[in-house]
Amino acid sequence: MSEEKNIPIEDEVIEEIKEEEPEAEETAEGNAEEAETAEEVKETEETPSEEAPEEKGEADKKLEELNAKYMRLMADFQNQKKRFEKERADIYQFANEDLVKGLLEVIDNFERALEASKDDDSKFKEGMEMIFKQLMGALEKAGVSEIKALGEEFDPNFHNAVMMEETDEFESNKVSGVMQKGYTLNSRVIRPSMVKVAQ
Repeated sequence: MSEEKNIPIEDEVIEEIKEEEPEAEETAEGNAEEAETAEEVKETEETPSEEAPEEKGEADKKLEELNAKYMRLMADFQNQKKRFEKERADIYQFANEDLVKGLLEVIDNFERALEASKDDDSKFKEGMEMIFKQLMGALEKAGVSEIKALGEEFDPNFHNAVMMEETDEFESNKVSGVMQKGYTLNSRVIRPSMVKVAQ
């Protein structure tokens, strides 16, 4: 009877061992999977550290590009601001240019009338001369100046030569006669002098 009893016990032990073996296999498989997962995590952790210098280089490059773009925009802004200020100053300085140009014809006629009545000693002529001086004084205060021409070196920026003449009175290339006076407004030529030039 003891033998019969021993047999089942041995069978039970063998069965228990067989049952424990798969668990050990599962544990070994689990450990292998954990090891693989740990290696993957380690690789993932190492990858950013390898990519970090490249990303940092790209970020620095973008920052330099943005800084350069910012500096260009600031330079453009400053240039535009200066341009606007100059245009505004020009508007103030030359706002009366059309009015002055219109008055120049009146001045020409005024001078012709005074020249024609140079032998007249009447009070009327004296009054006209005073009015003319007053008008020229007002224009000078507004920035109008007569261009010096007679006897000056011919300058195409200020003089408009309409003819050449031979004369002993003036040296060659000097203005020998003024046919129409020229004027500047705040140093800008609004009408060049119409002149004769000595050969």
